[in-house]
Amino acid sequence: MSLHSSLLIRHAHILLPNGESIVGDVLTYDHSIVEVSSRISMTKSATEIDATGLTLLPGVIDPQVHFREPGLEHKEDLFTATCACLKGGITSFLEMPNTRPPTINQEALNDKLKRAASKCLVNYGFFIGATGENTEELLKVNPTPGIKIFMGSMSGDLLVDNEEILESVFSKGDRLIAVHAEDQTRINQKRCEFANIHDPAIHSQIQDNQAALSATQLALRLSKKYKRRLHILHMSTCDEAELLRKDKPDYVTAEVTPQHLFLNADQYANIGTLAQMNPPLRLPYDNQVLWQSLLDGVIDFIATDHAPHTLQEKSQRYPKSPSGMPGVETSLPLMLTAAMKGSCTVAQVANWMSTAPAKAYSIRNKGAITPGYDADLVLVDLNTYRKVLRQDLLTKCGWSPFEGWELTGWPIYTIVCGQVAYAKGKINTEVRGRMLEFGV
Repeated sequence: MSLHSSLLIRHAHILLPNGESIVGDVLTYDHSIVEVSSRISMTKSATEIDATGLTLLPGVIDPQVHFREPGLEHKEDLFTATCACLKGGITSFLEMPNTRPPTINQEALNDKLKRAASKCLVNYGFFIGATGENTEELLKVNPTPGIKIFMGSMSGDLLVDNEEILESVFSKGDRLIAVHAEDQTRINQKRCEFANIHDPAIHSQIQDNQAALSATQLALRLSKKYKRRLHILHMSTCDEAELLRKDKPDYVTAEVTPQHLFLNADQYANIGTLAQMNPPLRLPYDNQVLWQSLLDGVIDFIATDHAPHTLQEKSQRYPKSPSGMPGVETSLPLMLTAAMKGSCTVAQVANWMSTAPAKAYSIRNKGAITPGYDADLVLVDLNTYRKVLRQDLLTKCGWSPFEGWELTGWPIYTIVCGQVAYAKGKINTEVRGRMLEFGV
């Protein structure tokens, strides 16, 4: 589709912003939705999609990914990652700063934005990373959804585990702060305690629940002290969830990954280091509490923490094996499969994966199927189940921790700013996403 063209989606089960559904039509023009109705009159100039039997959802916003460019493109790059996004129904992403070089100043951000404009098939935004020495940059860099702080599980300049430095960042400015909350001091102590153990299952004991809880408690205390907008990334433990259940100001949000909902430490016995990530997989009880916290609104939304490594890298003996796993292709089908099993509703999935991230990060005109909003849409098939197969994956790393799982809700069409970017298994590589806009 060319610019200033129209798309007419007919006979879809449309999820409306109020959570209700209708069978009807959606008309887009250029990059926007212009009409949502039970029946739209024929529009001669519009390209039509017959969506009979398919469900139309707002495009997924993945608010935490690691797409590895620049510097680590052998694992993933912006083009391959966004091809994988399209296959998974993701139309926008927010990317983390731990690339090479890290995104810690305007120059590095500008470089990423330039790369994204030429390579990204979906919409994009990039975090600025705190180092402890770039406080002024953190206040003035634009455009960015917020400041990322690695309180643990990081080395080099991006590790900020000193409380005095953390307080300095929290006390200055009003930009959102997103934290990877793990206590690095405790992790270091545990690494010494469990040195020379090469079973990857030990990873969940080294970076244990207490390491996560301690860091989350500190971040929450600083947030409350300065009334600072705080987002807790990839919450993984029952302890953190219960902490927020008792004490969660309205300027604090939290997310959970599908991995921490569907996988647990039992997976080390099945897939070894492919189950290794930061923060680690936990116990089945943590899964249960995280699920309930998501249903109750204690946890606000879903993010994948897509962090690919090659199979060769992952095959190294623990602890040399790197932490992280891919997720953009499977997150929506995983959640929709859960909805089909009755664990949640399709409307809740759309809220957790589109509406709530857009609200939390003040992303303009995203996250709902309504006139005036951007035409970022995904048509999914809730009636057909298909296995996750390695050979079908588009991520450059070529593997998934969910390989062999039978899922439904696979995207049939993914539409980015009114352009059909993915259709029945085929990527339209001519499509380009847009830079996300933040703020009201």
